[in-house]
Amino acid sequence: MARTVAIGIQQFNEMIEKNCFYIDKTNFIKEWWENEDSVTLITRPRRFGKTLTMSMVEQFFSVDYAGRADLFEGLSIWKEEKYRALQGTYPVISLSFANLKETNYATTRRKICRMLTDLYADHAFLLG
Repeated sequence: MARTVAIGIQQFNEMIEKNCFYIDKTNFIKEWWENEDSVTLITRPRRFGKTLTMSMVEQFFSVDYAGRADLFEGLSIWKEEKYRALQGTYPVISLSFANLKETNYATTRRKICRMLTDLYADHAFLLG
């Protein structure tokens, strides 16, 4: 069966679950992890896959996706036991401004504050 070339899908799990055409970028996880950088800045032009890549990284490490080996089986990152053991083992806080398309400062600020409030609520378990 031919794979669909998905346009606009920004969630890694959705790409995999729908069996969409996907160019394996999971080596990025290994390179990033092994570099041990304090800060990583990812800059690319629009529609270059930044949000999808961040979704992939989040879903690889996040405890919310523990036990979701099915998302990574058959991909490059899954070849090494070291990385299979890392999948789903960290609390991950992910923040994307990809859908923030406000036209003025006040509304933008309110939306960002709402996003941060929601993230705080979602990860309140980390305080305990």
